[in-house]
Amino acid sequence: MQVTGSCYCGAISFKALVDPARVIVCHCNDCQIFSGAPFRAVLPTPAANVAVTGTASRYVKVAESGNRRLQAFCGECGTHLWATEGEGEPKTMNLRLGCIQERDQLVPTAQIWGESAAPWLKRLPSVPLHEKGPSSPIKATTTQQE
Repeated sequence: MQVTGSCYCGAISFKALVDPARVIVCHCNDCQIFSGAPFRAVLPTPAANVAVTGTASRYVKVAESGNRRLQAFCGECGTHLWATEGEGEPKTMNLRLGCIQERDQLVPTAQIWGESAAPWLKRLPSVPLHEKGPSSPIKATTTQQE
């Protein structure tokens, strides 16, 4: 599947050929901190399948696993774009699902680092879901798990 993505301000964009069956949700503490959310969804794809326009800022982090991971993000707007191996030529790019235009078509097939998952995530289907902001109508709870 061909996907396109970009940072929020548009300074960096990419096109990639991906396997949609490889989408992963990661609950590790690093992903929670980097994303500012309770988990991060990623789509690993061979680096050779990704064409990038613009220059990403980079930060190398040693993960809990001991692996060095290069985090790429926009230096202008701060959007996290992908991660790769922290040393040598990148082989795999873990594209961040949030910056991919076709994200609604990319359904996670696995979750990792479940021991770090926020315990309240399983209760989300019972939490009211507003169509837009907090004063907008609430959707029926039966549609929240679609």
